[in-house]
Amino acid sequence: MHLRSFHFPQLLILALIAFLPLSLPAQEPYSKSDELAWRTQHATDLQKPDGWLSLIGLEWLEPGETSIGSASDNKIHLPNTAPTHLAVLKLENDSVKLVAPKEGFASGLQIDGSPAKEQVLRADQDKDKFNSHVTIGTLNFYVIKRAEKFALRIKDAKSPSLLEFHGLKWFDPDSAYRVTAKWTPYVPPKSVSLVTLVGTSYSQPVPGFAEFTLHGKSFRIEPVLEDPKGSKLFFILKDATSTVSTYPACRFLYTALPDHGVDQPGELVLDFNHLENPPCAYTPYATCPLPPAGNRLAIALPVGEQRYHK
Repeated sequence: MHLRSFHFPQLLILALIAFLPLSLPAQEPYSKSDELAWRTQHATDLQKPDGWLSLIGLEWLEPGETSIGSASDNKIHLPNTAPTHLAVLKLENDSVKLVAPKEGFASGLQIDGSPAKEQVLRADQDKDKFNSHVTIGTLNFYVIKRAEKFALRIKDAKSPSLLEFHGLKWFDPDSAYRVTAKWTPYVPPKSVSLVTLVGTSYSQPVPGFAEFTLHGKSFRIEPVLEDPKGSKLFFILKDATSTVSTYPACRFLYTALPDHGVDQPGELVLDFNHLENPPCAYTPYATCPLPPAGNRLAIALPVGEQRYHK
């Protein structure tokens, strides 16, 4: 079809399309049903057999050998359902090795799904996603590394916290707290040292900052990028509700990436209805990061998750 066969209105529409941006921010209309579905999934994740509510211990390791089991002569005591002498953890040369006790490894003891054998347990610095998991029965434990220290994190699918779970508390959803922020990348990206509740610190990349307006005031917050190949930004925030109704240390907010990626200016949707408690709100055995100074907001954000414990 030749161009001259188009009518004027069609030409006008084509001209307008030509001036539209190549991509638009991912601003979906607020949906209360989507919000409730997200809350349900959040509670489901917490109640998984290896979720945060299953944590029953965090034991810091000293150099040398540390015995673990249900017998009283072990340095780390496990529930009575565990063998009396389960294993020995040997910390030396900046690594932790799983060693068999005198009786040998108990039947059913596994490392990452395979029968247990003496080996160095993977423990990545400040990241636990790929760490070696040792399991037997309902128990699941793994070594974590924070700064220069190692600890054993112990989970139990029959933990008291799981068995006594009493549901989560939420503010009422409010679409006014779903905002579109301006995204500005740092060129080059910078990093921030995050302090944790257990007194350690670790560095995380900060790809840029988000600026938004709420109740007539402008704010600027920074996320960290936990996984350079991931699809989410991670904001650690504290607001004025922390003194009364939300977890005192902080809350977490995960968002999609900005519409043009983290390395280009663009827009970013911040849905504060999705503010959630950190793991430390449910258990004393987590090692949660605290918000950087710029993410401690004077304004109240009365949406999202409230305190779990009174």
